[in-house]
Amino acid sequence: MVLSLKRKIISVIIMSLILVTPFFTSGVSFAATNTDNTIVVGVPTDRCPMIYAEKSEDSVNTIVGIGPDLLRIACKNIGYNVEFKAIDEPSLKAALDNTSYDLVMPFGSAIESASGQSSIVSDNLILTPFTVVISEGDTLTDFNSSKMGMVKSLAGVSDTVKTLYPNMEVILYESMSDCVEALRNDEVDALLQNSYVWSYVLQKPSYTDLHVQPTTMFSMDFRVGTLDTPEGQVLIDKLNQGISMITDTQRQAVILDYTSRKLYKYDTHDFLYANRFIFICFAALIILIALHFIAKQQLLQKAQKAQIKQMLDYDSLTGALTMAGFREKAKELLLENPTTPYLISYNNIKNFKFINDKMGMNSADELLCFWVEKSLEYFSDKEAIARIDADHFAVLCCMPDDNGVEAMETIVFEPVKKYYINQGNDYEVQISSGLYVLTPEDYKNINVDKMLDCARLAEKKAHLSVTGGYEVYNLDQWEAGRLLSDICGHFSTAKKQNEIQVWYQPQVNYRTGKIIGAEALCRWNHEKLGWLSPGLFIPMLEQSGLIYDLDCLVWETVCQNIHRWNEQGFKRSISVNLSRFDIEKNKNIAEHFNNLIQKYGLEPSQLRIEITETAYAGDNKLLLETTAQLQDLGFEVEMDDFGSGYSSLNMLTEIPVNGIKLDYIFLKNKKNPERTKIVIEYILKMLRSLKCNFITEGVETKEQADFLVERGCERMQGFYFYKPMPIEEFEALDFNNINNRLQ
Repeated sequence: MVLSLKRKIISVIIMSLILVTPFFTSGVSFAATNTDNTIVVGVPTDRCPMIYAEKSEDSVNTIVGIGPDLLRIACKNIGYNVEFKAIDEPSLKAALDNTSYDLVMPFGSAIESASGQSSIVSDNLILTPFTVVISEGDTLTDFNSSKMGMVKSLAGVSDTVKTLYPNMEVILYESMSDCVEALRNDEVDALLQNSYVWSYVLQKPSYTDLHVQPTTMFSMDFRVGTLDTPEGQVLIDKLNQGISMITDTQRQAVILDYTSRKLYKYDTHDFLYANRFIFICFAALIILIALHFIAKQQLLQKAQKAQIKQMLDYDSLTGALTMAGFREKAKELLLENPTTPYLISYNNIKNFKFINDKMGMNSADELLCFWVEKSLEYFSDKEAIARIDADHFAVLCCMPDDNGVEAMETIVFEPVKKYYINQGNDYEVQISSGLYVLTPEDYKNINVDKMLDCARLAEKKAHLSVTGGYEVYNLDQWEAGRLLSDICGHFSTAKKQNEIQVWYQPQVNYRTGKIIGAEALCRWNHEKLGWLSPGLFIPMLEQSGLIYDLDCLVWETVCQNIHRWNEQGFKRSISVNLSRFDIEKNKNIAEHFNNLIQKYGLEPSQLRIEITETAYAGDNKLLLETTAQLQDLGFEVEMDDFGSGYSSLNMLTEIPVNGIKLDYIFLKNKKNPERTKIVIEYILKMLRSLKCNFITEGVETKEQADFLVERGCERMQGFYFYKPMPIEEFEALDFNNINNRLQ
């Protein structure tokens, strides 16, 4: 009986403890104060709209989101308050070990904490679908073998992914922006996150190139958890009661609230990106305005500089150049026209002070302006006039011939001299001028002041004469310059009037007595100067840059004559000269010759090309290339005047000419005639050994011809046989027998 009573008492105590324990435990196990039934929940705050921190009007961060709102409803259902704290730990596993949190959220399932303790999780608050995002235009069909990018905060989810898709490679990144950059750089095939988060993330303006793959890879529970302890079990059991009381309507309302409104807040980058086209247009407008302003400023500065330069370079009274402007202009003209013969004149009005006093300063100024006006009417844009000071004028003009001097006197000086006479005043203006003719050295080292000083010295001499006139500083250069002007200035007219003729000097085979060809030479019958020596006009044409035009005329005429002879049944070969000036003027001179023989239907062997030895002796790269090009086209190239210069025999090994034209200047050496003959004899032996064709020019006596033929040189040219002759005489020769003429 007593035993039975004891058993009944123990049973009552145990039942009492069982009934009291939950209430006792629930009041003392919370990390927060146990007086207000508040549960402290640690959460991450970077998973909008699931969980995130929202700043209120008083700048206080409040943790909200789908998860926190559903948990608040669950806690309210069981009469508890809930306080959310942002976790400082790097992961949810580490947060489980923090005793300052009663619960940690979110979990998909129970996991071990960072210290290895077991955890316990609540019932599911909400089922979250996980979907992938890919770049615009891409597709992802094979999830299992893909590379998937995720944020590090989803490390726990990645374990679930690897379980579901064992062949999938998951790469974790610090942030969503890192994930997106990896996707765009093709480091991963897609990005994985729950679809509610995507609804927020993809609101970012710069993510418009990303889109959600509609297929759900899997769904995960959204739970809260804590360590698996008796207290934790009690709390989870109590919380599950509140979760079970959440209706589907409440869940849908919370989800709809967070997914239907725009939660994404633009940062500066987003604002710029979203309005980029407006900013681009605005920036373009600003740039255009700035460029317009800069251009306007530059134009203004340019105009100001031009105005200043105008003031510095041009005389305000007459419009002529100033001394500074004259220096610059003269140098510019001399550099642009290095072959034009120029002179500089220094001009002075005698008794200009008397003109100022008698006629008045205004009248004197008008005289100066009139002089400049008449000068500008006469001079070309290759010439310049300057007012040095007061009544002194400097002129840079092309060297005039006799007609030019007369024209300048008529157009410029005469009207100036008679300026006051034409106005009814009995006074003739007297002008004294000093002339300085530019020398070749002046073109190399341009010193305008020095040249003008020379002209000023000549003007002082002219000034001493009664009537003025002009004096020349360098009279010899003046005569040479006028001759150069006469020749070069008349060249174009000479071609049109057929003053320039092609003559021929026959070339013979002394052994056979036959004419084997001829050399084309040039003769000029100037309308004023008569017959000009080639030794006079050819250097002048070379100096003025006209020699190429002369040579082209000769080549064309020779080809015309050969063509006519071919039609008459006479096949002849003519040598023409090609100078370094021609090759420098026309870098494709070989093609020029080829076009000529094609035009007139000639064979290349009928036009032999002679290039002087001195031309090869200089910088011969271009000459060597031209020689090779001519030979490729079938022309024979001869080195002319071999022996006339200080040539090296080594040139014969470097220059691939077909023949040598030996200058008979060797035979004219009367100091050592025997030595000369030995030199010629061995040169001829050497040329035969080199299998090089050769001809000797300048043969003047029978003794010279006999000496050459005895040494094996049969081909000759010189006054002993024929002088250069007009084409009519050349065509009348007996080409098969020269002996009658030599007897």
